[in-house]
Amino acid sequence: MDVFTRFCKLYSNLTDGQTKKVFRVALEKYYLTSKKNSIPAAYKMMIKEFYAEDYYYEDGVKKIVISNKDSLPSEDQFRYWYNKEYTIQESTIARQGRKKYEKDYRAILGSSMTEVIGPGSRYQIDATIADVYLVSRYNRNWIVGRPVIYLVIDVFSRLITGMYIGLEGPSWQGAMMALANVVKDKQAFCKEYEINIPKEAWPCEHLPDVLLADRGEFEGFNVERLITAFNLHVENTAPYRADWKGIVEKQFNTIQTKVKPFLPGYVDIDFRERGSHDYRLDAKLNIYEFTQLMIKQVYYYNTKHYLKDYPRDEDMVRDEVQPIPLELWNWGIQNRSGKLRYFPEDLVKLHLMPHSQASVTHQGIKFNSKMFYSCEKALKESWFPTARQKGSWKINLAYDPRNMSQIYLLNSDGRSFEICYLLEHQNRYKEKSLEEVNYLLEHEKQMHKQAQHGQLQKDVDFISEAEEIVKSAETKANEQQSKQMSKAEKTSSINKNRKQERDTRREDEAFVLGESREDSKSAEVVSINSIEDDEQKYERPSVKEFLRRRKGAEKR
Repeated sequence: MDVFTRFCKLYSNLTDGQTKKVFRVALEKYYLTSKKNSIPAAYKMMIKEFYAEDYYYEDGVKKIVISNKDSLPSEDQFRYWYNKEYTIQESTIARQGRKKYEKDYRAILGSSMTEVIGPGSRYQIDATIADVYLVSRYNRNWIVGRPVIYLVIDVFSRLITGMYIGLEGPSWQGAMMALANVVKDKQAFCKEYEINIPKEAWPCEHLPDVLLADRGEFEGFNVERLITAFNLHVENTAPYRADWKGIVEKQFNTIQTKVKPFLPGYVDIDFRERGSHDYRLDAKLNIYEFTQLMIKQVYYYNTKHYLKDYPRDEDMVRDEVQPIPLELWNWGIQNRSGKLRYFPEDLVKLHLMPHSQASVTHQGIKFNSKMFYSCEKALKESWFPTARQKGSWKINLAYDPRNMSQIYLLNSDGRSFEICYLLEHQNRYKEKSLEEVNYLLEHEKQMHKQAQHGQLQKDVDFISEAEEIVKSAETKANEQQSKQMSKAEKTSSINKNRKQERDTRREDEAFVLGESREDSKSAEVVSINSIEDDEQKYERPSVKEFLRRRKGAEKR
């Protein structure tokens, strides 16, 4: 019997509507669920539930007696009905969930290139945690964990138009830093990290027409301010649809693979497996040095990386454009209109930076609990003396978490600002990122907590020693003080006793050069009978003798 004839026979046995209903109920109850049972398991559960003739108990367990073989549908019939009635899409969604289906199982028929005209039509932005551990810029003994890499990529050319390396997890702050870098002069940016490049090697400093991002970082007040200020259209991916940003996702792997051989502290695939090497202990680079390395890699990618899967259109093929990001960018600028839009860097940064509040105090403009600033406006208007007399007040400001050397006091027009500089005694925060400042403050806080117990022990030891000294003094005083003297006698001679004590201490404390105090005191007990008169004449008089001679001379 051929396969077709066999399945026709199977299906002919399923004309009973009741049997079809049982199959449908069993499949939806036991197979098309998140439990992911197999077809044989679902079939057996169906037989147990719907084809039981009787039951009995054995050792207290209820057991089912199933119908005879001729009245039972076969597993092949059950499987055939499933394949006939349910599509792969329906089954996968039911067993895996729609989010998982959209992410891992759906058909991919489109291309990101269909949504762009030229450079700047659409940028994609995303973040990933780097596979390397870093050390602190303050102290290389401090391991600070794995950095976060943000990349912004032009969809048309695949050129990386912005980047950011930070220590804080994916957030608006990291996205803001990457977008600030998008509009920055890249030659100046590289120079900040002691890297010199020609301006034409990284020519992008523009905002796009459309920005595709994750929902988490680009929802809320921050992005609304960006949209309003620059008419930037922001699109957010649906949950579990990282594939919508496939271009930028792919480049993370490309870039990290290139730098892996050079990175101490790189996390390999066996990380945290039992007996594997602890890569955290290999950390050597700080965040500044890691950023230098990433800039070098991005520069190489933009100018040298060959995109073997790039879909060149007929115009590109005719003009023999190589699929290298920089060449595609330059060709697109010349031959496609694109959507590049230039805005002053300071204006973009002002709207991108996080906004917060600070307190005007008599010590300065207090920000982040421990940092103090001042500005020309505050000095001219005597803010700090006023705060000392009338109390502190709040002001609005913007700040760049990458460098806390200065913050920005926002003026009422929303487009201008006053620069506030760190006070001189706050120089340890100069040119440090907010992450580094917070790490330092937290470290000092932990140091203080650890020192508190030791300090408490020292304080208790001091109390014990002080009590012992006082106890000894009280014992000696009780033994030596006369009980016959009245209170008046004791208090009336204070001045006399003080003078006598002072004179004695002066003699004891007088400087004696060339010999120790012990030698000087021992010389006083030597008999003077053996010393000749002419030597006695030159002997240094005591303080009392000196005062006696002087008093006698005054009388004469």
